[in-house]
Amino acid sequence: MIRVTDLDSYLASFDGEPGYLDWAAFGPLSPAVRSEAQGDTELLGSGRRTSIDLVADHVREARELVAELIGTDASHVALQPSTTYGLMHAIYGLAGGLMLGRGEFPSLTVAATRASEAFGSVQLQWVEPADGFMTPDAIRSALSDDTRAVAVSLVDFRTGYRADLSAIREVIGDRLLIVDAIQGFGMVEADYLAADVVCGHGYKWLRAGRGTGFSWFGERALERIAPVLSGFTGVDGDLPVDAVPPPAASAQAFSVSGIDTLAAARLATALREVVDVGVADIESVLSERAADVMFFADRYEVPVVTPRQPERRAGIVTLEPAAQDAAPLAASLANHGLTVTARAGRIRVSPHVGTGADTLRLFGDALAAFSSSRVW
Repeated sequence: MIRVTDLDSYLASFDGEPGYLDWAAFGPLSPAVRSEAQGDTELLGSGRRTSIDLVADHVREARELVAELIGTDASHVALQPSTTYGLMHAIYGLAGGLMLGRGEFPSLTVAATRASEAFGSVQLQWVEPADGFMTPDAIRSALSDDTRAVAVSLVDFRTGYRADLSAIREVIGDRLLIVDAIQGFGMVEADYLAADVVCGHGYKWLRAGRGTGFSWFGERALERIAPVLSGFTGVDGDLPVDAVPPPAASAQAFSVSGIDTLAAARLATALREVVDVGVADIESVLSERAADVMFFADRYEVPVVTPRQPERRAGIVTLEPAAQDAAPLAASLANHGLTVTARAGRIRVSPHVGTGADTLRLFGDALAAFSSSRVW
């Protein structure tokens, strides 16, 4: 397997073609992940028990690496098919008032609505901040005596706003804090232990592909969240044949069936790269790349809605051109070979640490071409 052990080799592992600025939507798989997946596929084709067990051991490895990045132990981590699965485990097991922003990614809003409609035990408390940012102040002003849990994104998928988990914890007190961390996990340092549930997925910034989700449940979450969607793997011991034992006391309770060991292998490989390089170094470079995008946006007078402070953003930079400029700008970016996400009049640009000068040059050229044809 290809091994990345330092920042320089990590940066060099970004081997895709120039022009990709859509890591918040999908992360092209890293060379190490591709190599591991190919090797493990061959092992699973052998039919040898030792080979099957070797690949299956990636489940343990992935859980331990998630735990290491959070600052906890593996008993609190369960692998999931996606972020959404982890969030559904958490939300469906709640009782009482759940606060969340209406602008959150549908993994949160849909799961919360379905849980409320299905059981009636969850009362939704919607928040609509004027700027879309779920800040500690916005949460404080919306809290009520009925609020039992607050759900937020570590990094907002629309604006790139990065939540302050420590400050939110101070505001909400003993209430549960559920975090969708997919847009920042492994890319920025965060006080995950200020949360009670952290869910993520490796198919974006971690470059691990689909099926590589995970969830962490702290002690408070294990005490207060019922494992409603717990399946036959959510118990202690062997396969529960001829009896139905209670759910496990650990995060294992929040699992449904067997883990895709190839997905676990991809996740473990991607996480190992992050652990070996260090989140702090990755965050430093990612902040520079986001600043590069902002530089060109400012140069060509394209409004940016993403916070300017490095501590309040990650890798997403969202542009909000005038209504008449949105389509021409998106067209110019596409014509220059750039991949971004254009949605509802905004353009989300998401570079990664390995985004090179050639891609940034294309981005600058696209904005320059757009600016030269813009009608003021």
